[in-house]
Amino acid sequence: MKRALIISGGWEGHHPQKITGIFKLMLTEQGYEVDVSQSISTFHTEYDLKDYQIIIPNWTMGEIPAEALAAMLHAIKEGAGAAGIHGGMGDAFRNETEYQFMAGGQFVAHPGGQDVEYIVGIKDREHCITKDISDFKVRSELYYMHIDPAIHILAATEFDQIQMPVAWTKTYGKGKVFYCSIGHNPEDIKIEDCYKLVKNGILWAAAE
Repeated sequence: MKRALIISGGWEGHHPQKITGIFKLMLTEQGYEVDVSQSISTFHTEYDLKDYQIIIPNWTMGEIPAEALAAMLHAIKEGAGAAGIHGGMGDAFRNETEYQFMAGGQFVAHPGGQDVEYIVGIKDREHCITKDISDFKVRSELYYMHIDPAIHILAATEFDQIQMPVAWTKTYGKGKVFYCSIGHNPEDIKIEDCYKLVKNGILWAAAE
């Protein structure tokens, strides 16, 4: 049985329970058994992390105990995938630089506020995550991020004469990592091409 663990909570402004519901539907439709932990301090003792193909952090901001962080990062280094979106993965645990290194980036600002229209351009059309996805438009919160130069950029947007990655992959030890910066509101993820991008990314990270 394929298994996934979603760690769900943090700042309520990112609708963690609704986003978790979207993730859970994506995975159950693909035959995954999905567990959800709403505790940042005990998920590593509630569940045996080595049993999961994918771990999804969905916890904007907050602080994570050292033991819980170490357990999650160890599981990913040993081969569990990691995937997430927006602040739930890209603005979690701001004081934890090793977590940020695993994720491949960290939120810095959202230029223009929460109602910015921007084009998400697919940069790697040969990757299995993006091969059937077209460029698409989003009206939501735009993320400016510090990024690891080692990430593989799948999609990006352009503003203020810069190209800002929107979706990427990387590796962390033996684990595969996928991140997408879209998702301030649950409706963002329901955009057809965005939904496919996130679903494909999660399944790619989970695959051996």
